[in-house]
Amino acid sequence: MTEKLTQCPVCRGGNFSGYLEVKDHFLTGETFQIQYCQGCGFRFVNPRPGNTEIGRYYQSEDYISHGVEKRDLISRLYKQARTFSIRKKYSIVHKYATTGKILDIGCGTGEFLAYCRSKGFSITGVEPGEKARHFARTENRIPVSEQLSGLTVQPAYFDCITLWHVLEHIHDLDETIGRVKELLAADGTLVIALPNSNSWDKNRYREFWAAFDVPRHLYHFTAKTFGEFAARNGFELQKTIPQKLDAYYVSMLSEKYLHGKINYLKALIFGFWSNLQARRRDTGHSSLIFVLKMKKG
Repeated sequence: MTEKLTQCPVCRGGNFSGYLEVKDHFLTGETFQIQYCQGCGFRFVNPRPGNTEIGRYYQSEDYISHGVEKRDLISRLYKQARTFSIRKKYSIVHKYATTGKILDIGCGTGEFLAYCRSKGFSITGVEPGEKARHFARTENRIPVSEQLSGLTVQPAYFDCITLWHVLEHIHDLDETIGRVKELLAADGTLVIALPNSNSWDKNRYREFWAAFDVPRHLYHFTAKTFGEFAARNGFELQKTIPQKLDAYYVSMLSEKYLHGKINYLKALIFGFWSNLQARRRDTGHSSLIFVLKMKKG
C-alpha cells in the first residue's frame, strides 16, 4: 500500500509541486515522483511505498550495502573504499567523543562499530535488515537490535549516535529523531551522513543520479533543508564535512543508469569534477556529514 504525504517533514507546509520523475534503476524499473515543498524547498518521494511495502524494494542479492559475500569488481572496490571510510568516520567521532558509548543506527554488518570497539568504545547497533543483522551478530559480535524502539537502555545513555546514510530511508522521521534525542546524552554528539541533492553530480545526471535511489531513499536533503530540519528538532550544527569518495561511486552508478554500462574513466573524471566544483560553488559535495549537538535550554 502506498502513502501520500500531506505535510512537509521539514517545515510542516502543505503546498507541494512536482520536481522530477525518477525510475528505480536499481531493481524494479518502477517510476516515482519526487516533489518539493513550496515553503522550504525540501524534496521527497510522494506518494511512496508504506512501511509494509518498502521491504520488497530491498530484496536483491546485489544490494551492496549489505553484500557481505559478493566477489565482483564493484563490490571489491566498494569494500576497499569502506575500509578507508570507516577510519575516516571514526576520526570524526573520536574528535567529538573520545571514549564512551556509541550507537550506530542502520549499522549494517557492523564493521564501523567493530572498529570503534577496537578503539575502546562501548558499542550498540540497530539494523532492520535480517541478513546484515545476523552477520553483525555472528561474525562481528555486535549487540544489534532490529528496531530503535527495541533498545532497553536508560535515557541519555549514549555519548554519540551515528546514522551513516540512513536517515533518508526512514519513514517515521519525527519518531526516530525524538527517540534519538531521548537516548543521546545532554552533551552528546549526533553524526548524520546524507546524499546532497544540490551537488554538481546530481545536476549533471538529474533523473539518472544514483543517489536518488528511489524509493529506498524517501528524502532528498540539501545542506539548507537539513539545517532547517535539524534546527526544528532542537539540534545545532557544529560542522559540515564532505564525503569525497561518494562522488566517484555515485558517478560510476549514474553512468551505468544513463548509458547502460559502467565507465570507470568517466566515473573518475566526473567524480573529481564534482568535488572540484563543490569547492568553487555553494552547491556542496555529493554527500555531506553533519555533526550536531542538542540545543541548550
